[in-house]
Amino acid sequence: MTDTGKEQGGISIGSLTGGAVSQGDGAHAEDRSERIGSETPAAAHGPVPQAADGGIAVRTMAGGAVAQGDRAAAVDASRRLLAVPDELLDAIGLLRREMADRPRAHGDGIDEVDGELAELQEEVRRTGRARRGRLARLRTLLNSGATAAGGLASAVAVVDGISQLLS
Repeated sequence: MTDTGKEQGGISIGSLTGGAVSQGDGAHAEDRSERIGSETPAAAHGPVPQAADGGIAVRTMAGGAVAQGDRAAAVDASRRLLAVPDELLDAIGLLRREMADRPRAHGDGIDEVDGELAELQEEVRRTGRARRGRLARLRTLLNSGATAAGGLASAVAVVDGISQLLS
């Protein structure tokens, strides 16, 4: 109990593989890490002890941020980078070539998709990896039906490749 008479429930975590945790008045937890590849958290062994009333219990946590308290704040600004296989890069190149051969119309979204694809290719060329958020944004663009590029056969291969990486 604090001097305000409020019970502080605390935080109980069974397994933590990255992230930030903070508890108490004015608590602040922040995770700004950069992670490469997909991460499977280690399973917690045995039951996670229950947090007291007003607390937080987490069985398994792989990154992120948790804060508990009256003025608590939690920020997860981490970035997940994924290795992009050659097959996906090939599909991206094919899609860009197909889009270059299509006539453009105002509002068809082709230029937007091409710009995203070019930035993705450059990021992978420089680092060998791509940000998870960039891949998700590109997949959404191609799946949304808002661009003419989504109707191209090669777009299906790009969406499938991205979906495999993000799963």
